[in-house]
Amino acid sequence: MQESSNSMTADSGHRSQLKDLVIRLLSEHRVLTIATNRADGWPQATMVGYVNDGFLLYCFVARNAQKHANIIRDPRVSIAIGSDTPQPLDIKGLSLGGMAFVVADQNEFDYISELRLKRYPEYAALWAPVSREDPLQRISPRPASSGVVLFRIEPKIISLLDYSKGFGKTDLITFSDRDLDVHIESRRHRWDSNIAADTATNRRSIEA
Repeated sequence: MQESSNSMTADSGHRSQLKDLVIRLLSEHRVLTIATNRADGWPQATMVGYVNDGFLLYCFVARNAQKHANIIRDPRVSIAIGSDTPQPLDIKGLSLGGMAFVVADQNEFDYISELRLKRYPEYAALWAPVSREDPLQRISPRPASSGVVLFRIEPKIISLLDYSKGFGKTDLITFSDRDLDVHIESRRHRWDSNIAADTATNRRSIEA
């Protein structure tokens, strides 16, 4: 029994280390490659800017983009994140399979807009888009939902590369529906409290 308990503790510790590395990689990068499925059967891979809130990934996509049509028709996506390195044993990256969902909650939309501005502070200096079709809508500080869709990507499985542990070393991390439910719920208070904090700040400014 003691041996079994030690094994479970070791497995739990290893899983925790893997998840920490995943969060670190997601937080260190700003661009990912996303593969979606076209209606004609051809896969389509494009590069997209993103932000993450824990394991949840978010990206703004123009409503008239092909990948938007692809995802609405088939929400299954594959993603790769990584970068080049001069030393092969320094390679770290990840790929994942997941489901993409349109963010309909305005609190969540506003929270991610603020989160993205922290990841891309240079966007604050851009001039405002002049129309709904303007490509700048996607990278404006507060994108208009009329021309841009915010997708939340929930991972189902992540393949983690860490060649510092050996060339070609990969680990798989799976997420159950329950894992994702708990993860999303743990962040929901952030979306709501963020809006509540903004409202309180605005109220104090008005009263002052």
